[in-house]
Amino acid sequence: MLDLILCVDDDPITLMLCKKVIQKSLLSKEIITAQNGEEALEYFKNLNDLKSQNTAVNLPQLVFLDLNMPVMGGWEFLDEFNTTHYKHVNTIKIVVLSSTVDPDDLEKANTYPMVLDFLPKPITTSMLKYVTSKVTIAK
Repeated sequence: MLDLILCVDDDPITLMLCKKVIQKSLLSKEIITAQNGEEALEYFKNLNDLKSQNTAVNLPQLVFLDLNMPVMGGWEFLDEFNTTHYKHVNTIKIVVLSSTVDPDDLEKANTYPMVLDFLPKPITTSMLKYVTSKVTIAK
């Protein structure tokens, strides 16, 4: 079981479903959410600030990321998260969850070292079992 998972999606129903499926599967003790890439980056900036003040922080061990969101989409998030500014956290594994099935998106996702997989929405318990095995292998 993981301690913390971050789900990033602009759709509140998708976020609720994601949380329910993760809770049902007992994959994580805690699930937090962000509604776009900018919110997620702000979350990581705040964690870094706390860490620099020698405050104990609990980093997510896995991020589920949507690609198409207003304000800042998944691609922009990944571009920023992949910079040295986030080197303290960019080893966290990310699973891209998207309704797109474009092979170019899959290929592009594979260019980011933190992306563990690219899976179709909606999230299911069988997907989580699959992801759990990959997270265990990636550790």
